[in-house]
Amino acid sequence: MSMLSDIEIAQAAKMQPITEIAEKLGIDSDSLIPYGKYKAKINHQLIHSDRKDGRLILVTAISPTPAGEGKTTTSVGLADAMNSLGKKTMLCLREPSLGPVFGMKGGAAGGGYAQVVPMEDINLHFTGDIHAIGAANNLLAAMIDNSIQQGNPLNIDPRRVTWKRCLDINDRQLRFIVDGLGGKVNGTPREDGFDITVASEVMAVFCLATDLEDLKARLSRIVCAYSYDGKPVTAGDLGAAGAMTALLKDAIDPNLVQTLENNPAIIHGGPFANIAHGCNSVMATKLSLKLADYVVTEAGFGADLGAEKFLDIKCRMAGLSPDAVVLVATVRALKHHGGCPRAELGTPNADYVRKGVANLARHIDNLKDQFGLSVCVAVNAFPTDTEEEVDVIRKVCADKGVPCALSEVFAKGGAGGVELAKTVLSIMEERPLHFTYDLEQSLADKVKAVAQKIYRADDVRFAPAAQKALDEYTAMGYGNLPVCIAKTQYSFSDDASLLAAPEHFTMNVREVRLSAGAGFVVVICGNIMTMPGLPRHPAAMDIDCDAQGRITGLF
Repeated sequence: MSMLSDIEIAQAAKMQPITEIAEKLGIDSDSLIPYGKYKAKINHQLIHSDRKDGRLILVTAISPTPAGEGKTTTSVGLADAMNSLGKKTMLCLREPSLGPVFGMKGGAAGGGYAQVVPMEDINLHFTGDIHAIGAANNLLAAMIDNSIQQGNPLNIDPRRVTWKRCLDINDRQLRFIVDGLGGKVNGTPREDGFDITVASEVMAVFCLATDLEDLKARLSRIVCAYSYDGKPVTAGDLGAAGAMTALLKDAIDPNLVQTLENNPAIIHGGPFANIAHGCNSVMATKLSLKLADYVVTEAGFGADLGAEKFLDIKCRMAGLSPDAVVLVATVRALKHHGGCPRAELGTPNADYVRKGVANLARHIDNLKDQFGLSVCVAVNAFPTDTEEEVDVIRKVCADKGVPCALSEVFAKGGAGGVELAKTVLSIMEERPLHFTYDLEQSLADKVKAVAQKIYRADDVRFAPAAQKALDEYTAMGYGNLPVCIAKTQYSFSDDASLLAAPEHFTMNVREVRLSAGAGFVVVICGNIMTMPGLPRHPAAMDIDCDAQGRITGLF
């Protein structure tokens, strides 16, 4: 296996002009908006094509370790492998946020010989979509405070401004701030704060909208503050929705790039799954289904987070249902869940795998039994894996009645994913999707349904402020919305230290936020933060750029 880094592999790739990639998909020049030679946007109106939709494959994973488990790498390699088998396949991914790129997790362009390119561009700014979302978010924030400053015609209570500013960088210093200082001319002093851009409701709206008209309508419905007499104030009330839509009009077109093997990939939208709904845009998925016979998409973090939200929120809203689900697991991650010390993850030890494999089993049960979907497991191979360790995974899969395939796409590209591709094709089946809860249930009961059915909690404890918010949202007419649970990605519970498959715990809901424009209620559990911080040694310290503009250290 090559010892080249991900970025060195990507920089050595022979990319095809994006116009040639578009031609393979039958996209004419009028519908393609090039962003340089190797990136382009596709007119979102193509989702209205009368072509029959392709079939949808969801890639998800077991509960991750801090290093990630290779979901994107597996997705890329699977799409390349399916194309090599003569299946017209589109890869459909989320856009990387600069938060993880410069923080701990790294980028989101795949790895090894299963990557999307141009890798540096995709991980750094890309086509500017996330910046446009940040600008739209912060325009609304500015218009709220300006309305208060200019006589406060909407009678906004500065203590009840719920809209936060945002920034696409991990910066814990901005979680809680006081602004508007410096006297009357500089605004009204109040408590404020920042979220990371990918947790902004504008990102969620952007990813769930079906066209510009729907985008504007959703933006108008955003509740951003309350008046002194307790009435909700919306972006529409402030007259902000039109200008916010103008900032997003180009961003709404999905982005076309390619894999290392010159197969098409659409990358669009980027909400995190631990603090947001974790799926690429509805527009991108629907466009991909019109352009290809098969679409490989992924949902963020583990299946208890990204896949649950993909199914209970995105699929419900957009009328989608996957024909197959790929559950990615690694020997290393299962050893971690079995209690293996981090320094020993590369040392063969099947006993740790046996202890940790309960995590895999529970995710299989959730996807297969709770959601009613057709599932296979992909073992993302590492050189340190032993046959004995992999056999533990195979046995669990056999016991659960799901096929298991070895994925070697990191080292071999599409050729290393042929076994997985054939397995996926063999399990594809149209099945009715079972949701975790009915929309008619109360908001609290929906939270309990996810906590008990998916996480296996005994109960949910709502902080008084969270319970009050649920009651208020129900009284305001939002009780029929789905719930989007924000919690740690490292455990089924809200405690990151409870590994494998914990049971008999209580979920702690500390805060509830209304996302009326997106169309869901965000439920914040445990100590999860919607503005992450940087680690002791952030990835940014290792990234550099030389005099010729060549980037190094980007994984």
